[in-house]
Amino acid sequence: MASGSDPILRIEGMRTAYHDRTVITKAVDNVTLQLNRGEILGIVGESGCGKSTLGLSILNLVPHPGYIDDGAVFYNDRNVLKMSEHELRDLRGRDIAMIFQDPVAGLNPTLSIGDQVQEIITAHTGASRREARTRAIELLASMGLSDPERIAGRYPYQLSGGMAQRVMIATAMALKPSILIADEPTSALDMTVQAQILEELRRLRNQGVSILLITHDFGVIAQMADRVAVMYAGRIAEQGLTDDIFARPQHPYTAALLASLPRLYEDVETLHQVQGRPPDMSKLPDQCAFVPRCTKVRSDCRVLDSPALEEVEPGHWVACFNPVYHPEPDED
Repeated sequence: MASGSDPILRIEGMRTAYHDRTVITKAVDNVTLQLNRGEILGIVGESGCGKSTLGLSILNLVPHPGYIDDGAVFYNDRNVLKMSEHELRDLRGRDIAMIFQDPVAGLNPTLSIGDQVQEIITAHTGASRREARTRAIELLASMGLSDPERIAGRYPYQLSGGMAQRVMIATAMALKPSILIADEPTSALDMTVQAQILEELRRLRNQGVSILLITHDFGVIAQMADRVAVMYAGRIAEQGLTDDIFARPQHPYTAALLASLPRLYEDVETLHQVQGRPPDMSKLPDQCAFVPRCTKVRSDCRVLDSPALEEVEPGHWVACFNPVYHPEPDED
């Protein structure tokens, strides 16, 4: 949707659901997005809005009882969802890699760190075990891990959260993929380690890696993302350049999230919060799902179908019947 863009990844009409006996949960509902070459695209929203499922859907990795109901994912104009299992195995890691929310859980507890990184290299390249081991040590060192040879001999339970996250990034980058999907890469980390992990992601972007950054933290988005898509109840509520979203949020949900951010020298008692609770994803209405929490709801919001994304200014899209109005500044 961005003008003058160079997409490396296009998601079109993605619908992903979880079917548990008689209950169907629409986790991702008709999402269309694109990731441009060399950019960081942020996906932000509250827990349970479908962000992580979207990341898994891109690689066709949705776990049972989940399934992709409709849509397409184009990587360099090849539809990932039409690929064979053999083609998917080549794509994952080599072209598109993913790091998960819990870095320790994402590592094999029975293998040393060095063996895990080495195994990926030998499985996908013609490297010998010695070459793969050397490459694994180099990768660990490149992530800022001191004494990488010692780290290579350790097991996941012996690592701190920050060390495990660096190992996950090193593992993801072992085959030099073009795209990195980072799902909550700084969750459960202290502020100092968060800053270090974000700096590693910046370094990768500067090396030409395109990054899809999934987070609930608008502060991380402000630091990292070139563009941002705000998700609510499985749909994209708003998307655009990060600076535009922060300066002129159009969807009431986006505006409420930004108003809830703490600010320097602001009394904590003056902080706003998004009223109400997120909807039950298995009982979504046909109308806009944000209606029960919206401060700008109108009568037509309650009777019309869920709004489609519309461009309100170049590159800035919103799905709302009554978007926030930002008057133009007076000219001198």
